[in-house]
Amino acid sequence: SSENSRSPQLVCGDRFVKEVTAPGSMPVPPGVSSGEVIVITMNGSMSKIALLMASGLMMSCAGAETPTEASIKKLIEPRLGEGAKVDSVKETPYGGLYEVRTGGDILYTDKAAQYLFVGHVFDAKTSQDLTKVRLDEVNRIKFSDLPLDSAMKTVKGNGKRVIAVFEDPNCGYCKRFRQNALKEIDNVTVYTFMYNILSPDSIVKSRNVWCAQDRNKAWDDWMLNGKAPATVAATCANPHEKILALGQQLRVSGTPAIFFADGSRIPGAVDAKTLEQKFSTIK
Repeated sequence: SSENSRSPQLVCGDRFVKEVTAPGSMPVPPGVSSGEVIVITMNGSMSKIALLMASGLMMSCAGAETPTEASIKKLIEPRLGEGAKVDSVKETPYGGLYEVRTGGDILYTDKAAQYLFVGHVFDAKTSQDLTKVRLDEVNRIKFSDLPLDSAMKTVKGNGKRVIAVFEDPNCGYCKRFRQNALKEIDNVTVYTFMYNILSPDSIVKSRNVWCAQDRNKAWDDWMLNGKAPATVAATCANPHEKILALGQQLRVSGTPAIFFADGSRIPGAVDAKTLEQKFSTIK
């Protein structure tokens, strides 16, 4: 291998790629440190493997944290309170702000992490809520990964439009959502996950519903009419633990939480008009 050919070709944080010419074999080049990524070229031309290695590194570089972003993350995390965890810091194209993502929320700070901005950023020309766009992006899920066999399924009309709703049996807003919005819309399939986060009684009620002979009827009787489901044995198998873990993984912090087929979500008891508007945006 030639010493003169080992000059850095790509830079990514503290990593870099060296291009080394090997006349027909691929010996480990001398003088290579453990932190370097080596691209081997055969007879002076870049091999397909080398190209793949280089392109892969460049893709990882595109998402790599810059030194400034790493510094902000280190400074801002302890200032957010005990137990707070910053998932990522990203420079924004507006106002010199840096996006700080923690859980499902987005905050903003300056380059020195001296000031903290809590709220939404709007484009003054278009009135577009830029923060909402980013929240939708980072909180998007893969709908097909939901364990729909652990949900109750209701089909209205042709059922072509699909949503999944996380509800707690003792949630007043969930009852309002079901009594109004879900009652008014048609041509929808609703998967209901009983997400018991309000009280131990929620776990009991959900178990009684899940183990009823007709789950959908037992749920509607309770949520729409206030008729409690019959008590079943505490040993009756139900998906409470599974759905609780799922909701926490998806960062569902309140009920109802509505997920759409495109992976987007709407929190809260929205009305039928809002649901219809949302459905109209899903291709």
